[in-house]
Amino acid sequence: MTSAVIRAGGTLVNKVRSKINPRAVRRVDADKPGSGWLVVTVLCGPSDIATAELPAPLAKFGDQIEVRVRPAADSKGTELAARLRDPVPSGTAVSRLSGTDSQSDLRSALRQTKQLIEVKEVLVVDPTPHGERPPTPGGELLETWTKAARKAGVR
Repeated sequence: MTSAVIRAGGTLVNKVRSKINPRAVRRVDADKPGSGWLVVTVLCGPSDIATAELPAPLAKFGDQIEVRVRPAADSKGTELAARLRDPVPSGTAVSRLSGTDSQSDLRSALRQTKQLIEVKEVLVVDPTPHGERPPTPGGELLETWTKAARKAGVR
């Protein structure tokens, strides 16, 4: 009985805090996957990544992101994690296709940063191996999805 009252009181306090200042409430599950952290494992030591001087893809976000660096499990590199300070819900298919989904942009920037740290360049396939597609509605749709796929990554 007592634990139910304590939980109810905690829930009430969190709701009041979130109404007053939504950014002040720290979620209990802040380190779980749903917390907005995007993580890549980089093949280098934690001391090789300076969070004060991030590579350009992440640096362009400035103060919009939080960055965390820690050793990966079993000493297999370094985990580089980033998340938006003001999280927005994952965009719709339309926002992702139009290039206005900030979560996708951050995911893409993390992958590019990993490549810059490991091989000193961002690897791209250029020109497109399949050549030019005809300007048909199907070809245009496929081109649009191909551009959006670069940001999607593995979920």
